[in-house]
Amino acid sequence: MGSLPLLIAGLRAWPARRWLVAAATAAGMVVLVAVPTDLIPNPVFGRDVPPTWWAWPSLVLSSVLAGLLAATYVASPVQADSAAAQGPSRRGLAGGLLTFFAVGCPVCNKLVLLALGYAGAMTWFQPVQPFLQALAVALLAAALWQRLRGELACPAPIRRSVRV
Repeated sequence: MGSLPLLIAGLRAWPARRWLVAAATAAGMVVLVAVPTDLIPNPVFGRDVPPTWWAWPSLVLSSVLAGLLAATYVASPVQADSAAAQGPSRRGLAGGLLTFFAVGCPVCNKLVLLALGYAGAMTWFQPVQPFLQALAVALLAAALWQRLRGELACPAPIRRSVRV
């Protein structure tokens, strides 16, 4: 049996609590990124350049991956000791941050504007945004893959302390 079917089988074994955390985290990431980038129109933030056609699909994909990744940190009745010992993944954090820069307005981002100016943001940063999003998805997927493989490498029941 290959790695992918094994990982899918591992996802199917998740308890409802993990799926709830995954859904809540994914929804939270959509709001956390879409409001300041003005993908969700609001009176606080504005956008000088209209969103690209791929902004919403890529944000949803990144959010789903981030939600699944976050859910791997929720204890499960059957969980490998190695997965719990891995600690947080920097790839997941980097993927979430890159998603913010990728779907945001190139000239509304103060860091990009300060570093490149308006013309530089439009000439250099805007064409790079799809590649930033592809890198974000790759980092989130790699972090999720690592966490899921760690859980399935040697599953062992979680030890609970027994009072005597």
